[in-house]
Amino acid sequence: MTSPAVSRHRLIERAPDAATLTVPSAPVPRPSDAYPAAATRSAGRYRYDRLTGDWWWSPEMFTLHGLPPASPVPDTEAYLAYQHAADRARVLAAISGACVTGRDFALETRIIRADGQERDVVLVGEPVLDAGGTVSAVEGMAIDISECHPPGSPTERAQALQTEVEQLRAAMASRASIEQAKGILMLLTSCNDQVAFDLLAHISSYTHRKVRDVALVITQSATGRSRLPDDVRAIIRDACPPAQPLR
Repeated sequence: MTSPAVSRHRLIERAPDAATLTVPSAPVPRPSDAYPAAATRSAGRYRYDRLTGDWWWSPEMFTLHGLPPASPVPDTEAYLAYQHAADRARVLAAISGACVTGRDFALETRIIRADGQERDVVLVGEPVLDAGGTVSAVEGMAIDISECHPPGSPTERAQALQTEVEQLRAAMASRASIEQAKGILMLLTSCNDQVAFDLLAHISSYTHRKVRDVALVITQSATGRSRLPDDVRAIIRDACPPAQPLR
């Protein structure tokens, strides 16, 4: 991949070297009256598609950067422009390195919001592998810690950050499994997104399993890795239309 200074979409993909990374200039601040800075801790989710160079942002990610949720998703160059000038090379190196090495990352950085306000953020990223084991995307979270810096020494803060990364990774894995299970239930029962989640919750309550555990057994069954437990199978069978019985 080429540098954002050459391409507006693709990240550099080589051994990260902060001394040679090219980064853009800071963004022009926008009026802040309609989008005041967040007063409390907030977190947004993102996904970078390595193959296309496209980004996806959750609504909270836009809010974190002082943008209205309906804004166009920034490309790589525009995203880096929201980083503090002293931190852009580290952010680019972390994401690019994840694409090359397949390793996750967590770093503390600073962003300059669209309204010009500086915020302290923890950026977490985790590579997504395709069937062949190649990194196809990097997804993660940006968490505003401006109002709640972890106490203690740098070593203690690093340990606390690592613990939070593990918790976030587990949360993201759980969310992904639930979304996959909802999709399977929507296909089987011809229901919408909300009904699929309600069905997951009902199965969880009836079988005394956590929602994420129900989601996991459904996705594993769909991929042929295990058989659905009889109690879960019975509930899904009852929810399926007559023309689409559960096999």
